[in-house]
Amino acid sequence: MENNTQTNQTAAPVAPVVPVVAAPTAAPMTPQAPAGSFASRNNGAPQRRPMSGRRPSRDGGRERVKPEFDTKIINIRRVTRVASGGRRFSFSVAVVSGDKKGRVGVGLGKAGDTSLAIDKATRDAKKHMVKLNLLPNMSIAHAVDAKYASCVVSIIPAKGRGVVAGSAVRNVIELAGMKDVCAKLLSSSKNKLNIARGTIVALQKLSKTSKPARFAIRPMAASKSAASAK
Repeated sequence: MENNTQTNQTAAPVAPVVPVVAAPTAAPMTPQAPAGSFASRNNGAPQRRPMSGRRPSRDGGRERVKPEFDTKIINIRRVTRVASGGRRFSFSVAVVSGDKKGRVGVGLGKAGDTSLAIDKATRDAKKHMVKLNLLPNMSIAHAVDAKYASCVVSIIPAKGRGVVAGSAVRNVIELAGMKDVCAKLLSSSKNKLNIARGTIVALQKLSKTSKPARFAIRPMAASKSAASAK
């Protein structure tokens, strides 16, 4: 009996071993960059910004066009006008424009906004641009003087001294590109618009040939001489 049981046990079929296959694991999800971000513009691949500290220019690296004329504001003031509905405010701006090559002009603009007043003044300065008779070294050949309103300006050549001037006279001389000149205000006027326009009137008397200056007898000088005679 024992032999029969052993043969039966050995004759029992053996179940086949099924290999265990691991379930496929899902690939890790990469975070999507929001639309319009720096990474989304580069196909999702984040890139480092340049180490210069500046953002890339939006104009494609194009150079800005330098304006033909340089402009400087010499006076800006707020003007109040009383109307039936209350006070109305406006702005008056005086500017000097020049190309530093012998052309210069003075303009005045008025508007309710400062930026609009500056634009008007700049256009007015370009409209009244004058060409000066300067020497090749950007100096003047002789001394000139002029009177505009209550302002008296005198400009004389000063070789090797640079630009010696102040107030609005210096602004006009620098934007005209002049060198080696000395200017002096012979009046007590503080109106910068009149000073700038007086400087333009004086510079319009320039000629490229040297000639002696003809200084007019001014009321201030005449009164001093009369007082000294007494």
